[in-house]
Amino acid sequence: MKHLTNKILKKLTNHDQQLFAIGCAYINLMRARYPEIKALTEVDYKVFSQWGEDGIIDYLLTSIGITKPKFVEIGTEDYTESNTRFLFQRTQCQGLIVDCDEHLDAKVKSWLSTWKGDLTALTSFVSKSNIISILQKTGFDDNVDLFSLDIDGVDYWIIKELPEKFAKVAIVEFNSVFGPDLEVTVPYKDNFFRTDQHYSNLYWGASLAAFVKIFQEKGFTFVGTNINCSNAFFVESSLVSSLSLELPDTSELSPYTNNFMRESRNQDGSLSYLAGKDRLKAIEHCNVIDLSSGTYEEAPLSKLCRL
Repeated sequence: MKHLTNKILKKLTNHDQQLFAIGCAYINLMRARYPEIKALTEVDYKVFSQWGEDGIIDYLLTSIGITKPKFVEIGTEDYTESNTRFLFQRTQCQGLIVDCDEHLDAKVKSWLSTWKGDLTALTSFVSKSNIISILQKTGFDDNVDLFSLDIDGVDYWIIKELPEKFAKVAIVEFNSVFGPDLEVTVPYKDNFFRTDQHYSNLYWGASLAAFVKIFQEKGFTFVGTNINCSNAFFVESSLVSSLSLELPDTSELSPYTNNFMRESRNQDGSLSYLAGKDRLKAIEHCNVIDLSSGTYEEAPLSKLCRL
């Protein structure tokens, strides 16, 4: 069994090396086009990220003149598929990855040559009460170039705790099921786990409109999403002039919430393949915070929109 496991790991490693080499070659070719890019979807490209974040990250960092970034990524699972893995392997930079997996550090070191750069792997369930202390204790509370957050839960409340201009580029996963107009988030709860909150797995996070507003308050400009419309990208406002992009119209976010994933679940955990407004209807009785009201009062989702 051990021999078989080693053979599988070796095969996977060789496959990853091929992906890495192809990714580096592609990025080097694409850089000649960066001055002409008008939308992030033009540079959407996957190497080790879940979707096309690898290409978008390189475009943004290169455009603002950052070659060896200092990064934070929260919500990485075992780091094999993440927003900063390709970045770390390509630049051997300094980074902090955080996940609730108690064996995170050991898992990452078992397949990634972390000694080639300065990568800190921290096991922690991130909350609004500990996010600042985590960053301070690890030395990532200032001069951060890239900040990525994807915890499928109280992401909005984590961002709310951060200071203004906490990074040059920020990435956050939003819940596209909430649509383009609602400015909502799930209520804050320690140890939020999406499946425990609602069997459908659709009740989590915050809407894109909610993130656009809070990032504006913290000195960032919304610059677009990946093709999948799952991750939103923000750049510190004073640096936006370095980009060639035509900036999104934040009064009309529909083009950036067209996520057609059908990942909803039945009560037994099997896929139910809900689409369109049926996804929203599945969680209509769940409470959300209407951030547009400024009162932070909870109300059923059905009260805020017509289903």
